Amino acid sequence: MTDPAASAAPAAPATGPRIAGFRRQLADLRPVDDAQDRLCREYLEFVASRGDSALDRDGGPEHVTASTFVFDAELRRILLTLHRKGRFWVQFGGHIEPGDVSVSAAAFREAAEESGVDDLVPLSSEPLDLDRHALGAGFSCARHWDVGFAAVAPAAAVPAVSDESEDVRWWAVDELPEPLAGGFARRLGGILRALRP
Repeated sequence: MTDPAASAAPAAPATGPRIAGFRRQLADLRPVDDAQDRLCREYLEFVASRGDSALDRDGGPEHVTASTFVFDAELRRILLTLHRKGRFWVQFGGHIEPGDVSVSAAAFREAAEESGVDDLVPLSSEPLDLDRHALGAGFSCARHWDVGFAAVAPAAAVPAVSDESEDVRWWAVDELPEPLAGGFARRLGGILRALRP
């Protein structure tokens, strides 16, 4: 006789309000192109299969991260960080912490912490960009499923270097530094298309 518990379907992953809200955001997302549309469907499958652990840095080698592209009010300049581990210029971002009420809250918290600009003005609480990327040596994770948001820094903001970066600096969106994180220029282009009328 077989054990009924052994043949039962695997338990559904735990889902709390944060992952439920994130799934709704993904379902409502209006991707800027076909590649983002395909990626959005893959994100939905990933979070459905992983539940709450998809947002947990300790939930496995692959998990969702949150980032913010910080612009000036005219969207002509972007504030970037020279990432200490990656040794490339990139937007601000990182892992979702237990105290973050949403993925967007994590993105804006990370941007404030890493840029030293506390009074960022979010341009939207909805994601503007998705980017799944593998990580190299020096990182404890294998892959990030990053979710990009955008914010504006006040004109008088004075950025500061954090312990996660070597430098923080403004750049013209059409004169970006080298080296950039892989796919950064493509991501920035998509976000600017979404933000500009």
